[in-house]
Amino acid sequence: MINTQAQTASSSTQRGKIRYAVVGLGWFAQSAALPAFEQSENSELVALVSDDPTKLKELGKEYGIEQTHSYEEYDELLASGKIDAVYIALPNHLHCDYTVRAAKAGIHVLCEKPMAMDVAECEEMIQAAKENDIKLAIAYRLHLEEANLQAVEIVNSGKLGELRIFNSLFTQAVEDGNIRLDREIGGGTIEDIGIYCINAARYLFQDEPLEVFATSASNGEERFKEVPEMTSAIMRFPGDRLAAFTCSFGAAKTSHYQVLGTKGDLRVEPAYASSGEIKHVLTIEDDKKETTFEPHGQLAAEFVYFSDCILQNKEPELSGKEGLIDVAIINALNESIATGCFVPISVPERDRRPTAEQIIERPPIEEEPDLINVADPAGNT
Repeated sequence: MINTQAQTASSSTQRGKIRYAVVGLGWFAQSAALPAFEQSENSELVALVSDDPTKLKELGKEYGIEQTHSYEEYDELLASGKIDAVYIALPNHLHCDYTVRAAKAGIHVLCEKPMAMDVAECEEMIQAAKENDIKLAIAYRLHLEEANLQAVEIVNSGKLGELRIFNSLFTQAVEDGNIRLDREIGGGTIEDIGIYCINAARYLFQDEPLEVFATSASNGEERFKEVPEMTSAIMRFPGDRLAAFTCSFGAAKTSHYQVLGTKGDLRVEPAYASSGEIKHVLTIEDDKKETTFEPHGQLAAEFVYFSDCILQNKEPELSGKEGLIDVAIINALNESIATGCFVPISVPERDRRPTAEQIIERPPIEEEPDLINVADPAGNT
């Protein structure tokens, strides 16, 4: 086992910056992650990893990165002593392998969600992090975002009364051939966007579901031959509270949630966006109040948070356990789709939840970066 963690942690603390390699240069990495390092004062982008030489050449030039590596050179990079952490933005089926390899090399891991394909893979990632004394965090950017964390504060304040209902809609058009439509590598409506609805219900209810039910539907288009066009789900929480959501790859773009109690309700829109303004509409009996939250750099905040955890030797709230719970729920929802039945679920208890104390505000990306050999889910380049 190669373990350079102690040396890199010491040198990183002295520099006050964590050196990152971004692994996987797809649409989200290029549009949101790479430009975010400019606003992340304790985080430095030093390496890129991809199997596309054009991406490596052009993006390396754009961001002044000399260390560009193929996937075959990943282990060599991990052992080089030139990086402290990796941000893994690969397809879901590769998350476990690339995380475990980094952990064994003593390299910290910030991994995109969903954490892995199943609970067993999540457990393997958590164990590798523990055995090699590295930090593992899952990229729950909304756990640091002001509008969503203020929603948590409103819910916890009791203003809405006794919480009863969570309802959410998250939809977008995804073009044929996009990796989100490839089941084998972890694509799917629940896996890609439904996870946001699942996680929001959990951090607003401050609890875990007891059982879940889901059903899916498709319009017959060829692009939905492997994954369903849309999925609707119900999650029953303790106290007979219900959370319901619908996610779709075949409808107009929208993203909102509403949480209702016995005294009022709160609507957040667009709830899950990675950029732009977010609006609250809070209604208590006949009193309606609207609040608009200005855009912030959510990925920059994420890198700042994770780097601080490394530098200060703090365990991330957006932990492997948090990722595992969502994956367990996703797996149960898929089982429900297959069987047509409610599926009981038992997951580990969480001793930490996101609160307003975690809010990190950084400037948003001012200019849309040029994309190299990628398109957004709808096919726009």
